[in-house]
Amino acid sequence: MTAGTEAAVASPPIPGTLAEALSPAWLTAALRTRFPAVEVHAVEPGQVISRVSTNARFRIECTGASAEELPRDLYVKGYFTDAGDGSADPVGMGEALFYGSIADRTGVRTLRSVYADADLATRASIVITVDVEAQGGSFLDPLSAYTPDQVAQSLEQYARLHASTWLDPEVSRRRWLDTWLPNVLHGRGVPVIRGNFDGPIGAGVPAPTRDAQRLQDAYALVANEAATASPWSVVHGDAHVGNLFLDAEGRSCLVDWQIVQRGPWYLDVGYHIASSLPAEQRRATEHDLLRHYLDALASHGVDRPAEDEARRLVRRGIVHGFYLWAITLKVAPPITTELLTRLGTAADDHDALAPASL
Repeated sequence: MTAGTEAAVASPPIPGTLAEALSPAWLTAALRTRFPAVEVHAVEPGQVISRVSTNARFRIECTGASAEELPRDLYVKGYFTDAGDGSADPVGMGEALFYGSIADRTGVRTLRSVYADADLATRASIVITVDVEAQGGSFLDPLSAYTPDQVAQSLEQYARLHASTWLDPEVSRRRWLDTWLPNVLHGRGVPVIRGNFDGPIGAGVPAPTRDAQRLQDAYALVANEAATASPWSVVHGDAHVGNLFLDAEGRSCLVDWQIVQRGPWYLDVGYHIASSLPAEQRRATEHDLLRHYLDALASHGVDRPAEDEARRLVRRGIVHGFYLWAITLKVAPPITTELLTRLGTAADDHDALAPASL
């Protein structure tokens, strides 16, 4: 199943290796779904980063499309194994489908996709985007310094995403956007959380929220209510600073749509505010930042949620982010430590693990 815009020609099979993805023949076939006259003559590979996914920069020499239409510096994200037989990941499939079918209509600032495809049968996926860094932009990481004014910028992008898909009947029919938060409860849980909390990674979490079972119970409430919450929209789902980049003009842009889904707005907003700023900065600005988001949402034609109720609901977003980082493994310890400290402190400040608060 092709996730891209209406294709002039059929999409080629999703490649099983990075070498195949960067071959002139495969790239020509893929890019012709959007640029029918293109012919890729040569590919210059660049930096490769492999974790769960493989991310690789490359440059093409081609004819049949101007550099303005099709920039030559590109970036591919796929799921490839060392053995070369292809690797499918459900979260990658959602990201490819987002870029191929929803990203443009939302108007949100994100990577510019020139090709995206997902196979619903095999759950394999691939996305090719314009190289942000080659155009003067820069990716952030979860420890990047980020100011309250920048948080306000990214909240404007979340508001645009939410408003553009708010209770949209067409979005409701897309099964790949079904809320999957309750499924998280069936994976890593209390033992992993306890391991993080009891070690140095969790040392900065305040004692009242450094309780694995209490967090698990609170997240069960948040996840199950989010699955049926209304109003809903498309939410990013993993709204920390590491899933942002700054474009050449220094504007905040959203990236990494691996857990995109339908859900309530506060999952992104509470998580983003609580994780993006050190505690003192967050305490001094969080009410203004929430108000800024609500105003931005209203500017796009959505009925503005009542502020008192919104302040209550963002606690659920704090719990969402806190839980995701509490079950995180195999991320550099300084990152997990800092985000657990920020989110755990925010949860403590708002008494967010108390059922009555949620």
